[in-house]
Amino acid sequence: MISHLRPYLWFKLLNSLFFGLSTGSVFVLYAPLKPSVYSLGGIVLALGLLVVAKFYERMMNRRVFFAITLMVESVTLVMVGYFLLFSYSHMTALFIYVSYQFTFIFGGYLVRVETVALGRAKIMSFVDVAKQKGYLTGMVLAYGFYKFLEWQGIGDKQEQVYILHFGLFALQIIIISLILKAFSYKWSKNNNSNRGERSTLCF
Repeated sequence: MISHLRPYLWFKLLNSLFFGLSTGSVFVLYAPLKPSVYSLGGIVLALGLLVVAKFYERMMNRRVFFAITLMVESVTLVMVGYFLLFSYSHMTALFIYVSYQFTFIFGGYLVRVETVALGRAKIMSFVDVAKQKGYLTGMVLAYGFYKFLEWQGIGDKQEQVYILHFGLFALQIIIISLILKAFSYKWSKNNNSNRGERSTLCF
């Protein structure tokens, strides 16, 4: 169901950009949580990964791949939106942590099915390079962003992270739109100039 390579590569790049930008913020967001929450979350994550792995045979198809990819990114969008609406609190920290753990449960599956979908080593190389470029760029941009805010007199780390999440929210909307384009046959057919890429990733 991945019917167009270019938007899929952009999706992987921007998805990694998102995580590069947000990596440092989790230490601020998770501050209200007790260590026991992380232990419990790790247990639930391990059990979730085990359950998903048991159903790999049924899930290795185009429809499930698309549905889970879209679901994971939609949960991330809701998570960022929730934080922007309700700001800092113990409940917000817990919601963000649970949301991230939920999306991580499907991480192993998405890696496996993507490998099957891509098939060729050359295309897998394109995807991995895009991911690394996105993550590295995100880390650099985050560093520059925080330093810029400090230069503007905004030194409070909570305020810095909150401002960052407006950009993350916009970025996540773009990411979801790229998923829809990458998996859409209709979008692919409307771009006849790029027919050579159509169905490159179908499986």
